[in-house]
Amino acid sequence: MKWAAMMVSAKQQGRAKQKRRRRTQGILLLAALFLLVGGYGVWRYQGSWKAKAAEAAQSAQPAPKVPVTVATVQKTDFPLYFYGLGTVTPLNSVTISSRVTGVVTQVPVKQGQMVKQGDLLAEIDPGPYQAVLDQAKAKQTEDEATLKNSQVVLKRLSTLLQKTFETQQDVDNQQAVVNTTTAEIEGDKAAIEAAQLNLDYTKITSPLAGKTSFRTIDPGNIVQADQSPGLFTVVQLQPIYVSFTEPQEDIPTINKTFAAGPVSIDVLAPDMKTVLASGTLDAVQNQVDQTSGTISLKASFANRDQALWPGQSVNTRMRVGTVAGAIVVPDEAVQHGPDGLFAYVVGDDGKAHRQTIKTGPSDGGNTVVTDGLSPGQRVVSAGQYRLVDGTSVDPQPAPGAAQPSGAS
Repeated sequence: MKWAAMMVSAKQQGRAKQKRRRRTQGILLLAALFLLVGGYGVWRYQGSWKAKAAEAAQSAQPAPKVPVTVATVQKTDFPLYFYGLGTVTPLNSVTISSRVTGVVTQVPVKQGQMVKQGDLLAEIDPGPYQAVLDQAKAKQTEDEATLKNSQVVLKRLSTLLQKTFETQQDVDNQQAVVNTTTAEIEGDKAAIEAAQLNLDYTKITSPLAGKTSFRTIDPGNIVQADQSPGLFTVVQLQPIYVSFTEPQEDIPTINKTFAAGPVSIDVLAPDMKTVLASGTLDAVQNQVDQTSGTISLKASFANRDQALWPGQSVNTRMRVGTVAGAIVVPDEAVQHGPDGLFAYVVGDDGKAHRQTIKTGPSDGGNTVVTDGLSPGQRVVSAGQYRLVDGTSVDPQPAPGAAQPSGAS
């Protein structure tokens, strides 16, 4: 019994030791957890404090300036233009054909060559036509000799008639011979002129100064009179026409401008800025094309540098007026907002201020401002997307900035 009691007491002591050990481990784990939580809290507090300190330091520094491109508001005479589409047409275009039949002996002009009026383009064999001319001249010489003899006989018969040795009938018959021979001589002269004309036609010359086309005949070929197609086409390049159209709504302005004096017309390159040629308005069509609702116009150009070519499609610009003393800014300076148009004006304080504006016509990359801006002010022309009213800016002039179109 004593041994059994000892065994029970030993088990109870072991259980007590296990409980004390578990309690100690729990206390240690709880202490470690408290230490971890406390360290994390201290770390978060320090991080938050540093962030707030950085924000405070940053807010204490001035905001960085926004780089923008600026342009100066100009006061200048602003030209008003109408734009159109046109086609270059030659002042004269001639198809060169042979007026006689024969063999082509030479074509001295090159294809596409510039020629002057009277230059030889081709020659037909003149031999047959020279022979016809010689025959006509010989016939005239023969008839003139016959006439001279007939006149001598008539004179003799007239003398004998006075002495009653000849009858009146003989004299009249001889007079008829003289008249007939005289008429034949007149016919001979006409034949000589016709033969000379045909002989001259064997030399084909240019009727105008211009540029030749590709030829359709070579030496050695036989050509017929007035055959189609011709041997060449010669087009006049200097001066030259441009035919173009404008909307029918612009007719009153066009007529008023045309009546006031010469109207300047420019032909523009595809970039709509480079001027290829400058001329003047020559004519306005007498009716509107009802199909397209446009009016046709024609302008002439000296074309000394041959910048314009027949058949070429071109852009035209017609000056119809001028806005004197206009306030002008680049197109990029005009911004669209929910309340209308505005521009950012850079003030003396170095900040961009939003300014409501009203605009007029626009052309050549510039816009007329009718209200809201004054000459000499600086407006932002690039970089507006980063701005609000009052933003500090670092203004830089536009590279290669030039005066607006029509500046004086």
